[in-house]
This record gives sequence, C-alpha cells and structure tokens, in this order.
Amino acid sequence: MLSRFGIILLCLLLLGGCSGPKAKGKLKNVGLLVPETINDQVWGTKGFKGMLKIQANFGVDVFYKEGINSQPAVDRAVKEYSQKGINLIFGHGSEYCEYFNNISKNYPEIQFVCFNGDAKNSNTTSLSFKAYAMGYFGGMAAAHMSKLNHVGVLAAYEWQPEIEGFYQGAMAEKKDIKVSIDYVGNWDDNQKAVQLADKMMDKGVDVIYPAGDGYNVPVIERVKERGLYVIGYVSEQSDLGENTVLTSTIQQVDKLYEKVAEQFNEDNLKSGNLFFDFQDDVISLGKYSPLVDAQFIQKMDRNIETYKVTGKLPK
Repeated sequence: MLSRFGIILLCLLLLGGCSGPKAKGKLKNVGLLVPETINDQVWGTKGFKGMLKIQANFGVDVFYKEGINSQPAVDRAVKEYSQKGINLIFGHGSEYCEYFNNISKNYPEIQFVCFNGDAKNSNTTSLSFKAYAMGYFGGMAAAHMSKLNHVGVLAAYEWQPEIEGFYQGAMAEKKDIKVSIDYVGNWDDNQKAVQLADKMMDKGVDVIYPAGDGYNVPVIERVKERGLYVIGYVSEQSDLGENTVLTSTIQQVDKLYEKVAEQFNEDNLKSGNLFFDFQDDVISLGKYSPLVDAQFIQKMDRNIETYKVTGKLPK
C-alpha cells in the first residue's frame, strides 16, 4: 500500500468547523502513523477519528501517514514530522514500539506513543487496553444468547487477554457452555478468518467473537449470511446488523488519543507502559441487539458498574 501524507482538513466538514482554541501548553502539532489504512472501518479509522478530536479540541494541525510498516518507513516519516514541528507522534500499533525505541533518542523534542508494547526510553509511551474484562463481559453475553450452547472465539494471536476473558466469562454465565477457539495468526487475513468462521459454524457454534480488528467485518458479514450471531470487536458494530451483532466490546481509541494529548499538553504524560480499562472510560460494551432481553442487560450494567468500583468480575 502506498504511503500517503496529508493535513487533515476534513475536521471542517465532519465537526462543523468547530475547532477549539490553539493549545496553550506543550502540544504543538500531532502526527499519526498507521501500518495499513485509516479506511478499515475499525482500528485505523478510530485512530483517524482520534486525530480529528485532537485537532478540534486543541486547535493544532494534525497529520497522518498510511502504509508505514517498516523501520526505514518510520525513519522517513518521523524526519518529515520533525521538520513540520510535530512534537507528539502516535504509532497506531504494537510494531511501532520497537521502531520508536530505536530512534526516539534522536528526537528528544518529540514524545512517541505506541500500543501494546514495551516503551523503553524517556520520550516513549506505550498504551495498552486491559482487555481481559472486555472479553469476559463479551463471553457472558455470547453464552447467554447461545441457543446451541456452543460459542467460539476467532482470535488473531494466543497472547490476546480477551480470549481467556471470553472463555471465563462464558463459563461464568453458563457452566455447561462449550467454547471453541481458533487462531488466524494475523490481524488482516480475511480469507483465512472467514474460512475458520465457516468451520466453527459447521461444528455448531452459533455465537462468534471475531477478536481481530482487520478481519472482523468480513466475518460478521459471513455470520449474518448464515443467520447466526457475533459479539463485535473494538468498534461499535451494531450498524452491521442489529439482529446479528448482540453487543460489541469497544476500545475507545479516539477518546484515549484525546486523553493522551491533553496529558501531554499539560506536561503530565508519563513515559513507559500505561494501561487502561473500564474504569478509565475508554472501554465499554456497545449497543445491545433487540434480541437480548432487558433483564440480562440490566444485570450486565450492574456487573460492569461493580467492576468499575471494585475491580471484581462476576462469578
């Protein structure tokens, strides 16, 4: 995919021209690097929306580059960003943590922010969503709504904490539930993901959790074709079919970007590895399908509020 560089002027259209006052603190201009595209409807799109929020609320210029998926590409992009007076750069993925660790010492005036990695330098920060509880509540919803008593997780990698969370949540809701787990081995292999989803459904799985932001949309479309159900992942996905998407486990990346920019502007952004959960109001469950009964929704709402206060999940 070709790299693209541009100042985001769409804020004038998408936000009605309501940009905030110029930031008076540390923040100057902001840059975004994505490994694929901002048009994927899920992960990349949420990063782009985060940039729009930053521009609107802080009155700064924001830039983005797509297809930045190697160290040389990152080196070139950061050099350009530095020349444009950018002093906060988001690398929209775990791969950027290593890239940024390698070059951040050459740009002490820039704070580098990545996801789900290990930030090692004084001007690098890694953001991680604590996804176990997110998966847990998704598993509860899946088990509750499964008519065949068989649910499935279609994950990208074994290390994803939402997988174990989903399994434990499903078991907490329904002790005799069967949980199948398959791994795509990639965030973006749509073909393999759909094939694995078909195999799951052929074996009696009637609720699937496609825990991969690159392939979950085509998987949801296939599940919809077969008249079964999913738990949405990362984004609010009820618009893909309210009778298919029972609820969604949402990571509010755009809101987290805004929070990070505010902390940086006030010179309060910490270096190192930071973790965020429901208590930080950047993880939530989405809209429930009309198929989900009101009594269960009320129970879930109570469980989530209890978790926010006590850190304890329902058993």
